[in-house]
Amino acid sequence: MADWLFEQQVMPHINAVMKHIPSQFLALGTTKIGGEACTLGEIFSRHGRYKQAVELYECALAVYEKVLGVDHPYTLTTVNHMASVFDDQGQYEKALEWYERALAGREKALGVDHPDTLTTVHNMALVFDSQGQYEKALEWYQRVLVGDEKALGVDHPRTLTTVHNIASIFCNQGQYAKALEWYERVLAGNEKALGVDHPHTLTTVHSMASVFDNQGQYEKALEWYERALAGYEKALGVDHPRTKNILRRLINLYQRAGQTEQAQNLQARLYAPKSPHN
Repeated sequence: MADWLFEQQVMPHINAVMKHIPSQFLALGTTKIGGEACTLGEIFSRHGRYKQAVELYECALAVYEKVLGVDHPYTLTTVNHMASVFDDQGQYEKALEWYERALAGREKALGVDHPDTLTTVHNMALVFDSQGQYEKALEWYQRVLVGDEKALGVDHPRTLTTVHNIASIFCNQGQYAKALEWYERVLAGNEKALGVDHPHTLTTVHSMASVFDNQGQYEKALEWYERALAGYEKALGVDHPRTKNILRRLINLYQRAGQTEQAQNLQARLYAPKSPHN
């Protein structure tokens, strides 16, 4: 967040420099220049300046292909960056086209189980997930999971992220028992590695509450939402958006359960004036 705010402050200076940079990148044609183009591309992408990001990645790609070759790791990282820009814009077919190019190159240059290769596999799974192609997404997530478990271990944060994504797909498909089974695995791993009040742990607690809610198991849902609320208040503060979101979920659930007094108490907390220290 601090980096994003700093980048926002210096953006006018970056814009001024950008007017003269692209042609110089191609003319100089050095890996250093390619790296600087990629760095600027990442900054513009983070700030939603996708057109400029693509232009910079194209410059970096031209440099890397000329100097290093089409299958060099730097080239393929830039290809992956290009795919992510289209992904962020919801241009999923273009994103898949670029991810497939990155994947083919990384499999050839690095191997099928290299972390960079698996990153691209994971990104492709996310695209299929976003498109609602859940069976394809599951197939690709499973490939990532096998690779990450082998390379990093079953409780590594990256492994658990994939497990969480698989659980979310089962939830979206209405396979709630399977979703809970996978969420429970994530929860156990995050509690062990990060602690019970870490935001990643609490995200899983929140997800499990949502599953119980979708199943109509309101008492269990209330129990898990309350746990998420207590954790978020402790870890993030009472005015954090995640805390407020949980409060809204709880108010809605108490209202549906006919527990008016509890809902009103939470509404008072939700709309209470912000603490002067925040």
